[in-house]
Amino acid sequence: MKKIGIADTTFARVNMYKSVVDELASIGTGYTTERYTVPGIKDLAIASQRLIKNGCDIVIALGMPGPEPIDKQCADQASRSLLDVEIKHDIHILEVFVHEDEADNETELAELAHNRAREHAINAYDLLFRPDRLQRAAGTGQREGHPDAGPIRR
Repeated sequence: MKKIGIADTTFARVNMYKSVVDELASIGTGYTTERYTVPGIKDLAIASQRLIKNGCDIVIALGMPGPEPIDKQCADQASRSLLDVEIKHDIHILEVFVHEDEADNETELAELAHNRAREHAINAYDLLFRPDRLQRAAGTGQREGHPDAGPIRR
């Protein structure tokens, strides 16, 4: 049985965790989940590392940086830290960040957050159980949370 770790934050304004577990449940079985909640995005790296040490085969790191320049800086630091943990443990960590300034209003922001979380849940499942689906989608301009860009035709 595979184990999917889900790290989330209290700083986020949308419960992306629920979107992830709901989507995973609709896809299939063969896994368990473990949740680790931290205050903010800079704490996601240690949460992910602890989930990996607890036997998770993949981690989904959910965060929602604010719109200010300092928030962008913190998001970059968090992203780099997640990459360090991912490489150190040779385990995928899917970074699912939704910046508060990615949408024009709170309704759009919530929809974006839920969609991105759900689509990354599918990615996590595919990495563990259906890697051929990812291979077939290579080069097709997939976008998590937004409409797909599509491939460039030549």
